Amino acid sequence: MKLLSSQYVKGNNDMSKSATSQTIEQIQTLRQSPQQILLGQLLEMSSIELEEKVHNELVENPALAPTGETETTDYGEQEERNDADNDMGLDRIDDDIASPRTETAEEMQKNDYRSDDDIPNYRYEANNSSADDEYYIPEAVNQKSLTDYLEEQLAECDLTDKQQSIAEYIIGSIEDSGYMTRSLNEISDDLILKENIDASVDEINEVFAKIRNLDPAGIGATDLRDCLLLQLERAKATAANQLAYCIVDEHFDAFSKKHFDKIIDALHITRTELDEAMHAIAQLNPKPGNEFTGDVADTAQHITPDFRVEVDDDNHIQVTLLNRVPELQVEDYFKAQYGKITEQKPTSRRERELNRFLIDKYESATAFINALKQRQQTLFSIGQAIVRWQSNFFLSEDEIDIRPMALRDIAQITGYDQSVVSRATAKKYVETATRIYPMKKFFVSRISNDSGEDVSSREVQITLKEIIDNENKKKPYSDEQLVKMLSERGYDIARRTVAKYRDRMQIPVARLRKEL
Repeated sequence: MKLLSSQYVKGNNDMSKSATSQTIEQIQTLRQSPQQILLGQLLEMSSIELEEKVHNELVENPALAPTGETETTDYGEQEERNDADNDMGLDRIDDDIASPRTETAEEMQKNDYRSDDDIPNYRYEANNSSADDEYYIPEAVNQKSLTDYLEEQLAECDLTDKQQSIAEYIIGSIEDSGYMTRSLNEISDDLILKENIDASVDEINEVFAKIRNLDPAGIGATDLRDCLLLQLERAKATAANQLAYCIVDEHFDAFSKKHFDKIIDALHITRTELDEAMHAIAQLNPKPGNEFTGDVADTAQHITPDFRVEVDDDNHIQVTLLNRVPELQVEDYFKAQYGKITEQKPTSRRERELNRFLIDKYESATAFINALKQRQQTLFSIGQAIVRWQSNFFLSEDEIDIRPMALRDIAQITGYDQSVVSRATAKKYVETATRIYPMKKFFVSRISNDSGEDVSSREVQITLKEIIDNENKKKPYSDEQLVKMLSERGYDIARRTVAKYRDRMQIPVARLRKEL
């Protein structure tokens, strides 16, 4: 970051004066260099995004070339390194011209093809690692989408060409959860404006009814009540299912609020009968489309750890910064030409343009290489600081051992700005012997207990969940009761904080936790 001081002359035109007055003001502006901007962008990238970025740079900049190696930074938590060990040469550029690179057998085989499009994919699957390197290559998930599944069933229906077009548009309007939230009037308007299909609401409704009969049951529902009813209509005609249908159809408001006594009185049933009906409803899928798209996150989403934390038998913690991209270097030709350009003056316009091209690509390549190295150094410093701060957790992997930690704590240890720490931990993950954790998990707020000691909000949430898990589900605790019980355990927090923690852990309010 550069703090620039500048002066400018401000003219002031006064219509009542013939002379023009001038004033001098001094302003300060905060400006980032292109190198700092590039580093910030690289820090925010996940491993997959960085790999794609490096690939694109190699394609777009002929001055860049991989060295054929990957670097995995592997340091022990107990080890101390001096300044010489820490120096990664971020400010140095090696201008020595390397010896000409010999074309490999693999490259010669690729040259036998007429163009890059003719080269089989497996030819690009080179392993740029040493024997000791570990790669975290996510497995591809080939899963049929909800749209594909519905269209396959649609092909077996006897539809006219017009109905087929309407059906395809309706299926495209169904949300990933399986719900249809748009009205048929809106679909009718869109069909004529976007698809040039003049279809009445009745025609659309006829096709929509066919789609609602497709699998999975509940598809095309307009709301939760409609979704449950669609599934119960296809269920076996048992007494419990029939009672469940009646409850959802006629007493959905009382059912959603868990006013079980009202349902028993209204339907003149026993508690056992109600229990059987509620069990039947619990077997239904409130979001039938999620088996194709996932509930919270996309099933095709991949998580690649950026760090590995290992604990040996002596409780020494070792932090490893994992790397999935090759080490980069400047091409020999650009190195040699850059040295010549600085010594010779161009004699023609064509030569000036060529020199400008060579200089731009050379400087862009060196800037990218330096930023990439600085990213790795920054990531490792911040990751190591976090692991040291949360060492108790990594030794036990018990969430109650997570210490209160803020961005400023890691910023003070590493010397980086808080914004740098925030970027470096975004979309980053750490792998242990048992599981993978997001780095953001370890940033938790401080809460003082009755002894004046700082405890983490995570510890309070774990205690809160333990209380709720052990409550009497027929009479669950209200938020006010939870505040009192937490206070008895030494945690003095407000009711709104309890509500916030409940929401964060996806625990409903007391009336919705009530069971028969």
